[in-house]
Amino acid sequence: MKRNVKMMMAAAFSVVLLAACSSTTTSTSTTSKSSGSDTKASTLQQAKDKGVLVVASSNDVPFAYIDKDTKAFTGIDAEIITEIAKRLGIPKVEMKEVKFENLLVDLNNKGVDMVTDAMYIKPERQKIADFTNIWYKEGEGLVVLKDSPVKGLDDLKDKTVGGQKGTAFLEFAQKLQKEGRIKDVKIFNSQAELLLAVNTKKVDACITDSAVAGYSITQDKTLNLRLVSPYQAEASGNIGAAVRKGDKELLDAVNKELDKLKEEGFILKVLKKYGLNEDNFVPAGK
Repeated sequence: MKRNVKMMMAAAFSVVLLAACSSTTTSTSTTSKSSGSDTKASTLQQAKDKGVLVVASSNDVPFAYIDKDTKAFTGIDAEIITEIAKRLGIPKVEMKEVKFENLLVDLNNKGVDMVTDAMYIKPERQKIADFTNIWYKEGEGLVVLKDSPVKGLDDLKDKTVGGQKGTAFLEFAQKLQKEGRIKDVKIFNSQAELLLAVNTKKVDACITDSAVAGYSITQDKTLNLRLVSPYQAEASGNIGAAVRKGDKELLDAVNKELDKLKEEGFILKVLKKYGLNEDNFVPAGK
């Protein structure tokens, strides 16, 4: 009897053991199959599959912002990336608003596919993201009345120049004053006040963000102003779009279409639309 009990227990144990082995095999097989299906497509392919490319911007006028009236994604960078996306077979570009200082953080957290917000290509940024070829260059601009004889910085030795408080452009103007290249610098609290000061002859000129000034002059017909051109910015930067480190397929695809847009004149046309000019243009391949 004890023998039969032992035999029955052994048989039962064998059944349990077999079941456990069978279960383990099934589980391993399922896991293996699951791992294979978890292989994700590239960023570019995912965007194509969804029909949407998600980009980050700080809602920055005139670079990449949502128009308050039309609710459309608008601006220099917006028009460039929208055209590139269309040529890549992606019909829609969606903007996610992110604080400027967090743009690359959100990119690397995979909250967006790209960053397109007039971002200067700098070595410290290139350590944490890959950048496209240069979209355009942008820096300080010299704004004067349309009939002003001023042709460049060398004409400011006896002039009063305005600058906006808290900007790098004010610091640049003050640096020029210390060097004796500007007679006097007056400080204003906003871009609107700064341009109005030139328009009403409170100052002879102002040094400010060329893209923002160009856009303001284009939009506000009451301003009898112009950006001095040709003009070689001394505090300029090269602007590009950022992708995640190693996202080579997307990077190469964007660069290829970007060069085509430069060669076709599309980029220069967009720059001029927003008040910029040939001084801001960078040829294909750079």
